[in-house]
Amino acid sequence: MKKKIQNVVSSKVNAIGLPIIALCFVCFFWGTTWIASKEGVRHMPALQLAGMRQFIGGILYVSYFLFKKTPWPKGKQWRTILILSMLNFALSNGLSTWGVKYISSGLGAIINAVFPLWIVIITLFSGERLVRLAVFGLIISFGGVCVIFYDHLSDFLNPDFRFGILLSVLSTISWAFGSLYTKKKAASFNPYFSLGLQMLISSIVLFAITGATGTGVTLNSIQANSWLAIAYLVVFGSILSFIAYIYMLQRLSPEINSIYAYVNPIIAVLLGSMIFGEPLTIAIAIGGGITLVGLYMVNYSMRKAKT
Repeated sequence: MKKKIQNVVSSKVNAIGLPIIALCFVCFFWGTTWIASKEGVRHMPALQLAGMRQFIGGILYVSYFLFKKTPWPKGKQWRTILILSMLNFALSNGLSTWGVKYISSGLGAIINAVFPLWIVIITLFSGERLVRLAVFGLIISFGGVCVIFYDHLSDFLNPDFRFGILLSVLSTISWAFGSLYTKKKAASFNPYFSLGLQMLISSIVLFAITGATGTGVTLNSIQANSWLAIAYLVVFGSILSFIAYIYMLQRLSPEINSIYAYVNPIIAVLLGSMIFGEPLTIAIAIGGGITLVGLYMVNYSMRKAKT
């Protein structure tokens, strides 16, 4: 009897504890990837760094599932994988990595967090009606972004800063389309294997772009700091964090899962200030808080509309 009770308690702890640990892992390490990306692009082209990160991560994923003799995707599943590899990795990850070359890692993380706003706007243009709370949250988030950029008004005179902001915004739009497409076309296919294939395909696209434009550098000219950044991004950003992310999505409620979207930018802003000396002003703190509150309202209203 005692052993049976222990087994029940142990199973409940694993059912609740491990997914929460996975959530905490994602919250912290996806926030730190902005710092690693910022360090990496200091010494090499951003698209090449993103391509190398995704190539190594994709090779590791695919090799594991080939060793396990996992069935390859079939038919229309390939179309879904190809589209997601472009939206979520080649465009979203590639552009966000490129963006932090010109703006702070904390600012890049905050801009990335507003992708739910684009989902709301996209669904609005597709003819769906928005609840009042979503509209209110949209306005609040936009107000928060305006507060954040109050301290950066003079920076907009710098073309590099404007270019970095543009890249970051385009990255969030691509991720929003990718998220909507995933929900609409999600296939009954191993999500981890699919993830590896998406990384591998997107890396080929990014390598082709750097090769065609002549912006790539030789491997022996890449500095040690960039190699360390790539290794960190592969292990913690592309493998362990994504495994934890999919694991928590399958076991936690959407309300709890969405927490990572609010914690990631906070981690990035704090570490960016500590490691790179990026400005941590009152405007960033207040504006970031307002933006995250607005995002919560948008996410909450979207979840309520589905129930």
